[in-house]
Amino acid sequence: MTEGVIVSWLKKVGDDIKPGDILAEVETDKATMELENYVKGTLLHIGIPAGGSVPVDALIAIVGAKGEDFSALLNGAAPKAAAPAETKTEVSAPSEPAVSAPAPVLAASAEDSRLKASPLAKSVAKEKGIDLSQIAGSGDNGRIVKKDVENFVPASNTAVAKSAPVALPQIVAQESYTEVAVSQMRKAIARRLSESKHTAPHFYLTMSINMDNTIAARKQMNEFSEVKISVNDIIIKAVAASLRKNPNANSSWLGDKIRYNQHINIGVAVAIEDGLIVPVVKFADNKSIAHISAEVKQLAEKAKTKKLQPNEFEGNTFTISNLGMFGIDEFTAIINPPDACILAVGAAKEAVITENGQMKIAQVMKVTLSCDHRVVDGAVGSAFLATLKDMLENPVKMLV
Repeated sequence: MTEGVIVSWLKKVGDDIKPGDILAEVETDKATMELENYVKGTLLHIGIPAGGSVPVDALIAIVGAKGEDFSALLNGAAPKAAAPAETKTEVSAPSEPAVSAPAPVLAASAEDSRLKASPLAKSVAKEKGIDLSQIAGSGDNGRIVKKDVENFVPASNTAVAKSAPVALPQIVAQESYTEVAVSQMRKAIARRLSESKHTAPHFYLTMSINMDNTIAARKQMNEFSEVKISVNDIIIKAVAASLRKNPNANSSWLGDKIRYNQHINIGVAVAIEDGLIVPVVKFADNKSIAHISAEVKQLAEKAKTKKLQPNEFEGNTFTISNLGMFGIDEFTAIINPPDACILAVGAAKEAVITENGQMKIAQVMKVTLSCDHRVVDGAVGSAFLATLKDMLENPVKMLV
């Protein structure tokens, strides 16, 4: 974290405060935290207004004795708050009304004098009401002669109508846009994922999984579970069990060494208003599916209300991003550092498969594993996916 945003001040200048009072709410990269006061005194100065951003270690407020002179503390050190969001509208001048070109005039016009035509051809054309511009001349250099006028057959009314220009209606509109200051969370997302994508050599492995047995098992579980279990909860448990059997996929690149994690902490990507945050289900392999379900619901709710504490979104060793609930068939995800892998989960949809030489309809889900090739090779990633497929197609295996 390099800077924060003052969301709101809970105290105002002149208020008497004591240790333990909450002065303000500060938006960090991933959560809104309370700024606690540790001294007794009076709030003498607020240096950053609500909505302003401030770098770490900068002066944001001064607490002291009532009436105390604090001007020497400032010395121009108060950082300048970021400009608030701004809405701009640009109005373009309306275009000139569309004007349709006139239909061909059936009489000799001023243009005739510039046409290459013999005087006799012009005379005949005038008598017959023929526009010389419609006639191709057969004389020298395209000169129109009498026979060209006499042999001219005017186009039908339909053809003229088709070739006539269309008068377009006048459209009155304006260009507009809204600019919003980038939140601390969006800055963190941009920084971390850019570093991941440009630093870690990604490669991708996709596999199709028959989810019929998992869906049937979920239905049975929900008949007894006190919390409603989702398919995603079962996937988290299956991933944790698969990592226990394939520990090399549960690893991290640390530059001069590789860390093989013996604990399994599953990060679960959650979409919120400001972007994306990844709460962590710690020691997921040791928890029941019902436990995982209740914990994920609690973490997701705290994430959406920005009440997550740092220990609840740190320490992941593997991440899952599930867009199946949005109807996405399959996708690739960017690795969430420091993990070496992230699993992108698509929707389970009906598909025709073969089983024992017979065709049948099954609920098929596609998953794609993004791997950091510095740590995880294709064989390791493939072995993990094969275990995961076996777990989800035979859910009882993840319980033993």
